[in-house]
Amino acid sequence: MSAPGARVAVVTVVRGRAGHLARQRRVLAAGPPVTHVVVGMGAEPATDGAGPPTRVLTVPAPGPLPLAAARNAGAGAALAGGATLLVFLDVDCLPGDGLVDGYLRAAARRPDALLCGPVTYLPAGVLPERDLHHHTDPHPARPAPADGALVAEPRRELFWSLSFAVTADAWRAGGGFCEDYAGYGGEDTDFALSCGLDLVWVGGAHAYHQHHPPARTDPARIAEIVGNARLFHDRWGWWPMAGWLRELHATGAVEFDPRRDVLRVG
Repeated sequence: MSAPGARVAVVTVVRGRAGHLARQRRVLAAGPPVTHVVVGMGAEPATDGAGPPTRVLTVPAPGPLPLAAARNAGAGAALAGGATLLVFLDVDCLPGDGLVDGYLRAAARRPDALLCGPVTYLPAGVLPERDLHHHTDPHPARPAPADGALVAEPRRELFWSLSFAVTADAWRAGGGFCEDYAGYGGEDTDFALSCGLDLVWVGGAHAYHQHHPPARTDPARIAEIVGNARLFHDRWGWWPMAGWLRELHATGAVEFDPRRDVLRVG
């Protein structure tokens, strides 16, 4: 059950992905009361009456997708509307039945933390909108605590931005995403390191990722990934997304040698 007086805003940033967005909005509408803040990157997103109460805004996108700037803009709009809890949910993610209430309960216990729930990656062709719990199979690369459990995580590099929540006060204290990042990759790890908030896994706050080809396999994204990895390295002294970079090195798309601090498009 939602906490009395809590006002939840779900922040989703999007360009294209109309089918994913429509499905997410229908699932949100069937759950606890929220405001849906939808941020279009470079174009106004297509929304309809099938979702929860909605605030739509658009941020400029003359180049690579401004994911960091769009999330910051969405958070600002949510706070201006009086939200006390911000839930960030990527457009390709569906909220499980317990996601909103799970984050609310976790925020009541850890209002100062960066809260992350488990994510299930749905197979191609599986597009459920009801009984999502039947498909629960959390990604093995992240912890999946028992329902209701909170597990502190010292490895902030494990943070992922596709499903997370922060209280309004924690967001203000954390300062938002670094907008020097443009396009895919690195901005979420940077945020986890720079915000100063403890990372906590939230059991039962499940999200379900709708299938699509991974962005890192798109040749148009390689320069973005390399640029963001270099920016991160300049800021923190180590390479993020090392698994992605090794995969791209193996294909010849990039040259990556962390021992010599070399990364460039192949």
